[in-house]
Amino acid sequence: MATCTSRPSDPAITARTARLGLLIGLVAAAVALAVPARAGARRFNAGNWDLSAQRLVEREGLLGGVAGGGFAGEQRMTGAELSGALQALAAREQLAPVGSVSGATVSVVRFDALLVTQVGLGEVATQVERSARAAGLEPPSYFGTELVARYLQLRYEHPAGEQALDLYPRDPITRAEAAYSLAALLQAGPWELGAAREQLMRFSLPRYSAAQLTVLRIAVSKIGMPYVWGGTTDGVEDGLEHGGYDCSGFAWRVYKVSGLSWGAKILGRTAAEQAGEIPKAQRIRLPGVQGGDLLFFGSAHFNSKATEANVIHEGIALSDEWAIHSSGQGVYVLPLTSGWLATSFAWARRVL
Repeated sequence: MATCTSRPSDPAITARTARLGLLIGLVAAAVALAVPARAGARRFNAGNWDLSAQRLVEREGLLGGVAGGGFAGEQRMTGAELSGALQALAAREQLAPVGSVSGATVSVVRFDALLVTQVGLGEVATQVERSARAAGLEPPSYFGTELVARYLQLRYEHPAGEQALDLYPRDPITRAEAAYSLAALLQAGPWELGAAREQLMRFSLPRYSAAQLTVLRIAVSKIGMPYVWGGTTDGVEDGLEHGGYDCSGFAWRVYKVSGLSWGAKILGRTAAEQAGEIPKAQRIRLPGVQGGDLLFFGSAHFNSKATEANVIHEGIALSDEWAIHSSGQGVYVLPLTSGWLATSFAWARRVL
């Protein structure tokens, strides 16, 4: 079932998690924030998979232990706990806190939205969402904040065998998941936040045809869904640990599971199969990409034969400048003009 042939498929995620690991003293591989190779029996659960991040946020005063002792990473984060974390973040940067948070639980999307606002990127998220709405995509209300949060690499990709720990966007966030995100923000400096602002403020989308809107409305509705190795569905209908999609599974979900007529043109399941089942004459270079096109990435060049070794990732074009895909941050958006998608782009395929 595997379609993205390396885990994680996003080099930027690997680099960031490695830096975060160094920051919190995870040079040893016993408990790493980078995706580890966890062979054999499951050793991690909802409470203990990021112990070092928990220690960091506790040490820095962002999120303390619970009554009775221990961090209790498996417990749901409360609004009061998030309020305290936001106030601590604000004090570190000499900013005003975004305000108190009520509720016995906090959803993933609400947590992400408040963190994005607290670090000064709320207007960026608003601009992103306005652009998507102006293009007619009808995104969910959390599209902008989730796009920013995942661009900042605030989520963790649980590996195969432990993907039951993944959370859906509207699930209550656990203290362990919150600790990972808070630790990531502690590591992110002004340069990184500024770079995210500069890049994402350029987010804009073209006018779409009716067919493109049909496809891309489905795609953007899945923002924040988890990356699941081999996944093609929103639930566990395909017998996996959790609902979600791998890279080509996301394209499969949008075009085929949704029952769109254009999906009949897609035969192969993997990124390499979908890239290779069209004649070379039908391949599209990046400047010719349009919304809804399938995008292929890896070491392959434009005239290469597609193989499982050289086409290792896939996304769906929002334009010739932006792609939506499923990778280590789940379903999110990255630019095609810079970063790892730009440097690894092979060719595109028109389905519509």
